[in-house]
Amino acid sequence: MTLRSRLPLRPGTLRAVIAATFSLACAELIRSGLYLSYLGQSMQAQDTLGIAPSVVGLAWALHVGADTVMRGPAGLMIARYGLRPVMIAGALLSLIAMALLLVAQAGWVLLLAAALHGVGFSTAWPGAMNLTADSTPDGAQGRALTAVSMAVLPFIGLGYFVFGFLRDFPVTGVFLLCLGMVGVSLISAFLLPAHAVRGPDRTRPEPGERRDMLRRLQPLIPAAIMQTVTLSLFGQVLFKLTDVLELPYWTMIAVLVTGALVAFGTLPFVGRVADRGRALLTLTGGFALIGVGMAGIATLPPTWVLFPLAALVGLGFAGVQPGWGALVTRTLPEGQRPAAWGFLMTLENIGTAVGPLLGTLAFAQFGARGPFGLGAALALLAAAFYLLFRHAFPASAAPAAAPASGGPS
Repeated sequence: MTLRSRLPLRPGTLRAVIAATFSLACAELIRSGLYLSYLGQSMQAQDTLGIAPSVVGLAWALHVGADTVMRGPAGLMIARYGLRPVMIAGALLSLIAMALLLVAQAGWVLLLAAALHGVGFSTAWPGAMNLTADSTPDGAQGRALTAVSMAVLPFIGLGYFVFGFLRDFPVTGVFLLCLGMVGVSLISAFLLPAHAVRGPDRTRPEPGERRDMLRRLQPLIPAAIMQTVTLSLFGQVLFKLTDVLELPYWTMIAVLVTGALVAFGTLPFVGRVADRGRALLTLTGGFALIGVGMAGIATLPPTWVLFPLAALVGLGFAGVQPGWGALVTRTLPEGQRPAAWGFLMTLENIGTAVGPLLGTLAFAQFGARGPFGLGAALALLAAAFYLLFRHAFPASAAPAAAPASGGPS
């Protein structure tokens, strides 16, 4: 399977999409590694900043909160001012936040830097998604959006493990690494087109247009939240689950890799189904497969059974991701997409923030079965919602009549 079949873009747009994806990947690597891994594990960093571990949790909450609140405005700014200046401004703000860490000697400076970093980071996902959608011909948005998302996901895990390895390294060196990576993200933002995501009309939306957009978005809200909740349920309890299930570390990694390989391998084929007018079918079927797979894992089967169940969950996510992307781009008029992506990604971020808490509570109440049972229930609930309310969407999620805006300038 060629890169063009996985990422079916318009001629002349590949470089810009790669630049946006790389900028986003660098930003994700730093934020997952810094807050979720390094600061929480490094006693040197905590001593240097004069903070308790609880302050690291507060910094992460402020970062995610600022990111969540600002994703909607970030989408509006992209629609109004264009892609390049907004993503450059976001990367510059992140660079300032990392520079603050180099001189920080108190907890309040960390909290300020985390909040600024969240505001800066809020432009990265809406920018990358809008550029990809605008650079993709009608009938291929689902595959392209999913390919970009899945290309970024490994960097999140890479940041977690790399910065965990660096927990005993000098604090200044680690903060300089963060500064350098954010600098690379900034350089990548300068390679982006200025006008590709600005949309056909730069005027401020009228109140009636806003109401129309919100009406169209309502049926999309459950998927926006559920897909990130189900993915993030296990973030805080993954290693505890490994201990309870008595799985060797590398066996757990192999199970996760199995699901990821199935998801990535089947994406081009499942994505074509979504892009050919069956977005709702792939989204509903994907949630159903995730629910069945997680329900099977919740029974705590023998180790060998975990591999086909992980493959089933991976196939489910291969349906949810392109189905979701195609449904958004085909339900909304082109001019409403930047603001809509910002709003929907705010909801996705809420799911990302709530998921670990729900997973932890489920594990505390029901043990290893809890997070998987909860994930199965939520996924099946989402599938039932889209089955029952399928008439709220255009028939077969038919492609919009107008093509996406032109390629990068």
